[in-house]
Amino acid sequence: MNFALSFKPPSAGRSGPGGGGGATMENLEKQLICPVCLEMFSKPVVILPCQHNLCRKCANDIFQSANPLWHSRGSSGIAASGGRFRCPSCRHEAVLDRHGVYGLQRNLLVENIIDIYRQQETSRCVCVCECQQLMCEEHEEEKINIYCLSCQTPTCSMCKVFGQHKDCDVAPLSSVYMRQKTDLSDGIAILVASNDHIQAVISQMEEMYRTVEENGQRQREQLESHFHGLVAILEERKQELVGLISKQQDNKLKHVRSLIRRHGDHLEAAVTLVESAIQSMEELHMPLFIQVSNRLARSGASDMERPELSYQSMSHFVIDTDDLADMLRNMDFCSGTYSRV
Repeated sequence: MNFALSFKPPSAGRSGPGGGGGATMENLEKQLICPVCLEMFSKPVVILPCQHNLCRKCANDIFQSANPLWHSRGSSGIAASGGRFRCPSCRHEAVLDRHGVYGLQRNLLVENIIDIYRQQETSRCVCVCECQQLMCEEHEEEKINIYCLSCQTPTCSMCKVFGQHKDCDVAPLSSVYMRQKTDLSDGIAILVASNDHIQAVISQMEEMYRTVEENGQRQREQLESHFHGLVAILEERKQELVGLISKQQDNKLKHVRSLIRRHGDHLEAAVTLVESAIQSMEELHMPLFIQVSNRLARSGASDMERPELSYQSMSHFVIDTDDLADMLRNMDFCSGTYSRV
């Protein structure tokens, strides 16, 4: 954040008209003092998680003393693991990552205010002298000592009495100067306070960002766990049903194989019987022929078991999954509503 601010610090004695501005400037100066080196902040200025400011050099000194085993950037190629130290102002513990104090955010507003303050402090005496020497262009022997409120411009007393500002509202230049300086100083103090608020909001948003990431990851893991559980249940039930099919299939195949063997044995016996019948046809002794013929007739009269055609069907193992599939397709979160932002 860059602010084009300009103000003139009060005189060394901070007395005289508008002394309230001096008190405001003194309060501003106090806010620009580093609590470690007790001097005005030197750039870069870093802001801690507790919203207090430190010179980065001072912050690094404290961090190094609290973490003597921490390796600074570029040292021996060893990766740093982060560390922590306490804020010298409020004793709040600041936890830093592997970048150390170089991972802290810079407070550009404070740096800009310090630059402006130092520039104005350096040129204060010169500005005061130049202001005292300003003379009216129209009345060359008259100093500029009043301010025209109507025209918003400095002028001299002669211009008010006889010149172009005789019908305007005016005020002493010093009082306008002090009032505007006080207003500007108050504005700077408000900006500093506003910066603390903005930094607090940013910290809250960063915390919210991390929380959303963590919550989303946790919910994804829970969802994957639920679906893995459903897949495990489906797989277990599938194995049970496949087992039932396989069991009945094995039983039917075993029974059919048994029938095949029995029919094979019967066929073999029938072939032998046919051969015996053919031989008996050549028997000339009639009583003996009749006895052999009756015995052959009884052997061929036995009935063999045959399963029905429906025995081969396995259609009773059909399962209807349409309702279950529809339920899975319509599966949703418990609330049924969620933000799509």
